[in-house]
Amino acid sequence: MAATAPEPSDARPPEVRTAAGVVRGALDAGVAVFRGIPFAAPPVGPLRFAAPRPAAGWDGVRPADSYGPPPPQGGHLGMAGLPGQGATDGDWLTVNVWSPDTAPGAGLPVLVWIHGGAYCIGTSGLPEYDGRPLAGDGVVLVTFNYRTGAEGFGQFEGAPANRGLLDQVAALEWVRDNIRGFGGDPGLVTLFGQSAGGGSIAALLAMPRAAGLFRRAVVQSAPGTFFTPALAADIAAACAAELGLRPTAACLAPVDPARLAAAADAVGDAMPGRAERWGAPAYRRIAFSPVVDGDTLPVTPWQALAAGAAPEVDLMVGHTRDEQRLLNLLDGLLGQVTREQADTALRTLAPGPDGAARYRAALPSASPEELHERVHSDWLFRMPTLHLAEARIAAGGRAHVYELTWPAPGLGGMLGACHGLDVPLVFGVLDRGQPAALFGERPSAEAEALSARIRTAWTAFATHGDPGWPAYDTTRRLTLRLDTTPTVAPYPEETSRLLWQHHSFGPLDLH
Repeated sequence: MAATAPEPSDARPPEVRTAAGVVRGALDAGVAVFRGIPFAAPPVGPLRFAAPRPAAGWDGVRPADSYGPPPPQGGHLGMAGLPGQGATDGDWLTVNVWSPDTAPGAGLPVLVWIHGGAYCIGTSGLPEYDGRPLAGDGVVLVTFNYRTGAEGFGQFEGAPANRGLLDQVAALEWVRDNIRGFGGDPGLVTLFGQSAGGGSIAALLAMPRAAGLFRRAVVQSAPGTFFTPALAADIAAACAAELGLRPTAACLAPVDPARLAAAADAVGDAMPGRAERWGAPAYRRIAFSPVVDGDTLPVTPWQALAAGAAPEVDLMVGHTRDEQRLLNLLDGLLGQVTREQADTALRTLAPGPDGAARYRAALPSASPEELHERVHSDWLFRMPTLHLAEARIAAGGRAHVYELTWPAPGLGGMLGACHGLDVPLVFGVLDRGQPAALFGERPSAEAEALSARIRTAWTAFATHGDPGWPAYDTTRRLTLRLDTTPTVAPYPEETSRLLWQHHSFGPLDLH
């Protein structure tokens, strides 16, 4: 991004009155920025493993100039060492706001970001989530933390399920009650999120407690993993057993959150050895996911949308073309997949008893690596995301669909349009954080132009529900292909669509 001019020396820091008290932010190139505002009480002590409670108010003016600490989490995927990680005061549930106009009557569209991280890691304070570029395009941008891993999704006796999702509902209630003071319109809230953030939005579409809190939703690469209570409880019991404890809220509440996160990491590392009991999640080392508990989350998102849930919410969904390639790199498999590994992937993930044979028949010239990458991408991200649009259309609704096909030039171009490439492009932050490596030494003019096009589509959708290309239907299946020159064409992954067209993404259960 180009350097920005400093604020005038006489510019006054912006102040906004929230329901809990006045907050003072800062100015960044004409955008008001507020960081680390609590939206719920710290979930520690007697509130450990409880549903979120309202944040306490304060007198005077509270500085809102630094991100709140990340929630407790393990050290996977380079998340160790984050600023504030390990903070014990529990002030993890905080929200951040960027606004180009804090006049209460500005009535700007609001974009609310839900970060990803496999439901076990992540924080809103990462540099790649800087909201200034999007806010500079005329929207109010909101990011927030929520409990992840065992704290947010462990199925413990005596604790409500899906505490991480309940945190998200509490953050959206904060937006509803306070965003007008930051220049936003509480009736024009659009959620957008990627990976576990996209899966969270899919869950929120199915949750009665989230009804009325958002008007539009952009679901980016949503994972298809939703657990039954039995599977979630079995994994949670294994986490508690690492500590020699029973899987109850009472037993685990006194445990240091870092110890519980480390125990969950140990269970995740050992999951492939429990594939006979835990199935595909063990094969993929997925220890936590939303739980279809019949209360907080009554049914899966696909069931809910097909039955007509959230009809008032405009929907846009999409994925990247090469979802699995980055994950293969992280697992040390890129360019190394054997036929045996491809066979295992097909047996484990392909739909139906003859899924492996149908994949091979549909892709007769595919190499073991191509088959392995295709079935992983389809099972975890691409087909669950597409099926959200299909479910919405089955109930008579509308959805827009896209696929990111532009290949990342960094790292020798070997990752293609990989999982997570859409995040920096959507935020317009191509030169900071871990995703910066995807763009090489300096982001190209081509990358900057594509990012600008994507931001235009996302903000247009947030403003009036039309991202600029036709809605998807089951006849033409028109899809926006995001590339150097974006084009509208029939859904590009037709082979995969046909292989998965009769599959239902139900909750994953114990074997």
